[in-house]
Amino acid sequence: MPTPVEAVKTYILAKDGNRPFLMRQAFSEDIALEMVVKTDAISFPSTASGLNAVEELLVRRFNVEYENIYTFCLSQPSETDRARFQCHWLVGMSAKATGQPLRVGCGRYDWHFNEHGKVVRLVITIEVMKALSGAELDGVMCWLSSLPYPWCSPSQALLSFPPQHDLREVEAYLKQAQ
Repeated sequence: MPTPVEAVKTYILAKDGNRPFLMRQAFSEDIALEMVVKTDAISFPSTASGLNAVEELLVRRFNVEYENIYTFCLSQPSETDRARFQCHWLVGMSAKATGQPLRVGCGRYDWHFNEHGKVVRLVITIEVMKALSGAELDGVMCWLSSLPYPWCSPSQALLSFPPQHDLREVEAYLKQAQ
């Protein structure tokens, strides 16, 4: 039986590493996904139901389009978060075909777990998503790859935050998430 920490970490490893088989360790067969996208910089269907559909959307299709994916949860579940856990997240990735645009974003996860520790409902809110030129790839990826993965506090992310002007909304989000 996975713990919330294990389920969340397994999801991140599945999504970022293009490992759809891992989703079965973290998600229930009847998983319900809701996407709340508050930006025009990226698009997703608003819902998906069932493990196969969620695997297809969050892992297979996502990894056809993106590479160099780093996702961080900005806090960890505690022992009291066995049924529900909410946290902020930070993500960076580049377009697979051209390396451009590079995307950096943040938002919230709202995880719901069943009695077996598997995710039965996930709401992903994308609050901010910034598109940068591929020329920013090295600096942003050096920053992301230096952060503790997959758990990173907002203050850790801000310590070495890159100086790109286009990322000011991401920086402001991380500051308010502290």
